[in-house]
Amino acid sequence: MQKDRAAAFKDGKQSRTVDYVRNEVADRLSERFADIKRELRSVLDLGSGAGHFTQLLENPGYERKVTMLDLSHRMLHRDPDSEFEVSVNRVHGDEERLLESIPRNSQDAVVSCLSLHWVNDLPGALIQAREVLKPDGVFIGAMFGGETLFELRTALQLAETEREGGISPRVSPMTQTSDVSNLMARAGFNLLTVDTDEVQVAYPSMWELLEDLRDMGESNAVVERRHFLRRDTLLAASSIYKALHGNEDGSIPATFEVVYMIGWKPDASQPKPLERGAGKTNLKDVLE
Repeated sequence: MQKDRAAAFKDGKQSRTVDYVRNEVADRLSERFADIKRELRSVLDLGSGAGHFTQLLENPGYERKVTMLDLSHRMLHRDPDSEFEVSVNRVHGDEERLLESIPRNSQDAVVSCLSLHWVNDLPGALIQAREVLKPDGVFIGAMFGGETLFELRTALQLAETEREGGISPRVSPMTQTSDVSNLMARAGFNLLTVDTDEVQVAYPSMWELLEDLRDMGESNAVVERRHFLRRDTLLAASSIYKALHGNEDGSIPATFEVVYMIGWKPDASQPKPLERGAGKTNLKDVLE
């Protein structure tokens, strides 16, 4: 598994050097989490990795218990000496078989920070996330959006057309922002909020970008490896990348689009929309 290999490479030292994207997104996600003004005593960090989000959590006047769950045992235990302010329990489990590890109706909040793009059955994983929430519990997630690494995608496509006379997918398709609300609604969440943001990172060249994606454990999730890419095609892609997108200082930008989502498990206490025709104010009267 890609994440296992990344965590094991050089005893995890190499993967720690490329935590910058996850740490930045975890920081932005934690701000959204902090905006929820209610007691969230039990929290599931779904696809937690080494704990990038959990390490930012505090005990806000009460004890908070966090379950870190990840399919990669090595990544889950990459940093065994990490100190957390909250009580932490690590669980080796699968997001797509969540109910085998976490009881139904047991969590005040489920948080997912950059792990859902690995999931094959995203609607099914979201349904199980809802199932483990208590009624009126909240799901807060961040995942890569469809514009992630658009610079790399265009460079590879143009290089392959030029050198090999055709193109095949080289950057894995990500979930489009416009689809996220529908996915959340299909999974049974209410009171949805979806917004997007970008993290842009400068690299000396395309080669360093590809190396960092590998060390993040993301190269198979982000860059298609079903077909061999010739060396001359990669060289051409590197030149095209710099020509089309290069910065003035000679570096290249890589854009990671991040989609943030918040949804609530249905509960009778939640506000409901008025039935059609229940309004007491006539729009015509307002406009006159």
